[in-house]
Amino acid sequence: MTEAANISIDDTILLQQCRQGNAAATERLILKYQSRIYNAILRICANPDDAAELTQDTFVKVIENIDKFQGRSTFYTWAFRIGINLTLNRCQRSAKLGLQSLDAGDSEDNNEAKKALKKILTDDSLPDPAIVAQNKELYELVVKALMKLDDAQRAVIILRDIEGMNYAQIAEVLDIELGTVRSRLSRARTNLKEIMETLL
Repeated sequence: MTEAANISIDDTILLQQCRQGNAAATERLILKYQSRIYNAILRICANPDDAAELTQDTFVKVIENIDKFQGRSTFYTWAFRIGINLTLNRCQRSAKLGLQSLDAGDSEDNNEAKKALKKILTDDSLPDPAIVAQNKELYELVVKALMKLDDAQRAVIILRDIEGMNYAQIAEVLDIELGTVRSRLSRARTNLKEIMETLL
């Protein structure tokens, strides 16, 4: 049995126990996903205090709506969708969009984020990826460029290139069509490269 299947079965058992009022199961489910959801929210909202509050709000909403979860997606995708929607709504209301330095969060997560950002720049119009990997200044420019994207484009890049979600998962999280995911990601990457060229 694959690791993904084990995770899914484990979540199914925990969800059944949560629905029966098992507080320990609810706590396990929250602890299992809170760091990943917090780090993704932080990268979108750019404020650790807001990210902590939004993460807490996410899990309050998850617990309140646990009986409505129908299992058409994984629990993580469902919870992630709630968190991202709360975050995008907050950002739109406050107009305080920005991207926290990707140095936030644990070091393993940071390394993955940095690799993903560098991967975006691996075409012929920009420096060799090996140079990018060694160039902290360029990395900081990528972060600045990401800050200049609008929230929808930033969200799709974070979900795909940092969180590693596939197109179907992104469509589920953002509640958009698969074709919209593809076109938005393409536009976001093009815009990011154009912004990078003005910064270089």
